[in-house]
Amino acid sequence: MNYAALSTAIQDYTQNYEQTFIDNIPVFVTQTEERIYNTVQLPPLRKNVTGIMQTGNKYLTAPQDFLSVFSLAVVDGDGNFEYLLNKDVNFLRAAYPNPADTGTPKYYAIFGPEVINGTPNNELSFIVAPTPDVGYDVELHYYYYPQSITTSGTSWLGDNYSPALLYGSLVEAYIFMKGEQDMMAYYEGKFKEALSQLNRLGTGLERGDAYRDGQAKIKVTQ
Repeated sequence: MNYAALSTAIQDYTQNYEQTFIDNIPVFVTQTEERIYNTVQLPPLRKNVTGIMQTGNKYLTAPQDFLSVFSLAVVDGDGNFEYLLNKDVNFLRAAYPNPADTGTPKYYAIFGPEVINGTPNNELSFIVAPTPDVGYDVELHYYYYPQSITTSGTSWLGDNYSPALLYGSLVEAYIFMKGEQDMMAYYEGKFKEALSQLNRLGTGLERGDAYRDGQAKIKVTQ
């Protein structure tokens, strides 16, 4: 389902063709997308980026579309990957209280927004410990907000599992219209059902295979 079809379906389901309502359909959809991306971990919504840690600098800037970490690794001069362990900032500070303590980073924490010239940047950053002793290559695997279907016209979610988008958008639409509680509850139920099925795909089927997990089967009763 592309955005044009989704927008038409929302109008037809609600039987609302007022211009103010139509103008707010992108808001309904983007709010639904964010609910989905913060509820279900979908492997197709992961990104991989590489960068370089500066010698003596324990901070690393997160990508602008960063949502959450899947893995963070440093790569030594021989090309070996060393995956960092996620810890709290206070653990890093306690374990390595002196920034002059350098070596191959072993731990990382989400430090918060960077401050540039006294102004918060809003983008998150990482802190690692110990402080890098050389300029290590780094590889970050992370979850991100993909471009919304409202601007791209199509999306992975729209192409592969549109019910979650449709029913979630209908919930937002009924909230906007201050619609009937029974219909709002109905669409919320359909949305949760779609999320459950999407979660089965994202955290189940796409994370296993028949060799390791066996084929899905229903117990036979006599």
